[in-house]
Amino acid sequence: MKHNQSKLCITNVENFSVHVGRLTIFDDVNFTLHCGELTALIGPNGAGKSTLLKSILGEVDHAGTLNYFDAKGEHLRPIIGYVPQTLKFDATSPTTVLDLFMACLSSRPVWLCSSKFIRPRVTENLRRVKAEHLIDRRLGALSGGELQRVLLALALDPLPDLLLLDEPISGVDKIGMEIFYELVAELKAAEDMAILLISHDLDMLERFADKVILLNKRVLKFGTVHEVFSSDEFAEVFANKNPQPL
Repeated sequence: MKHNQSKLCITNVENFSVHVGRLTIFDDVNFTLHCGELTALIGPNGAGKSTLLKSILGEVDHAGTLNYFDAKGEHLRPIIGYVPQTLKFDATSPTTVLDLFMACLSSRPVWLCSSKFIRPRVTENLRRVKAEHLIDRRLGALSGGELQRVLLALALDPLPDLLLLDEPISGVDKIGMEIFYELVAELKAAEDMAILLISHDLDMLERFADKVILLNKRVLKFGTVHEVFSSDEFAEVFANKNPQPL
């Protein structure tokens, strides 16, 4: 576990750009993420938020560089965890949470694996997000909030230096949303990881985010929640939104 290193390890996103033909998805994006901090990525639909996360993952061709420095100042390749908005699967399938982990964590086909060897590892992963009781539950029987907690647990194996969350609570009820944000806050403190979260839940971000990036094809504003939410750039982008003043 990574303790007492808060803000010493950093991830620099430098000059990131994605162009598809003549279309600019985003251009010249720069920001720094610190371990032990939750940074929210906000912006209007079509701003390039999800594409930016996929660029960081290396799934989308892009210009620019990603540099990670650990607490000793050494330049390393970071371990990145990722939680998507949704998981597409057949809800009528008998596939369980354990089956999902076995498929993702083993190089062998699930039917050739013995669950007794991997079950303790899966249980520990689920315990991190207070979901160990779901290990034998069918995926199709999970609520939206439970599924996102399972995907979060999966993203934590191996424990990442940088955790990317792409609107992980989209469609989740208010109670599930609260639980998810509290879990992320606990992980941030306990594991000292950098977290980049896409979200439209401005009220929750006021409570849980350390920094905010306002993106609309480029970075319009980057700073603390107060600095971004009280900025002219935020007011212009969210002219029809009425968040409570900080």
